[in-house]
Amino acid sequence: QVALVESGGGSVQAGGSLRLSCGASGYTYSNYCMAWFRQAPGKKREEVATIDKYGSTKYANSVKGRFTISKDSAQTALYLQMNSLKPEDTAMYYCAADLWIGWCRQQYTFWGQGTQVTVSS
Repeated sequence: QVALVESGGGSVQAGGSLRLSCGASGYTYSNYCMAWFRQAPGKKREEVATIDKYGSTKYANSVKGRFTISKDSAQTALYLQMNSLKPEDTAMYYCAADLWIGWCRQQYTFWGQGTQVTVSS
């Protein structure tokens, strides 16, 4: 089993920035699809951003132009750079991974415990 660990969450004022990180000791992401999800109280879990084996990215409309998903050069860490944060970005953010099967499935097998992001107005 792959155990993902997120870090970098915290409290920030609207307009501020945070950088979330996700890693799994002893693993690389070369053969994985990776994603960031978030879930706020009373809302469905939302896929925020994805990055595939080759670095192709996709974003939810709500974060386009503000968030950037990336992997480090060694593909040992996943990041989510969040800029121009809004109160509606407040949620628990989760790192997720799924094995590459020639494409990314629309589901994920491995999940982190989450890191809380709180944006105040």
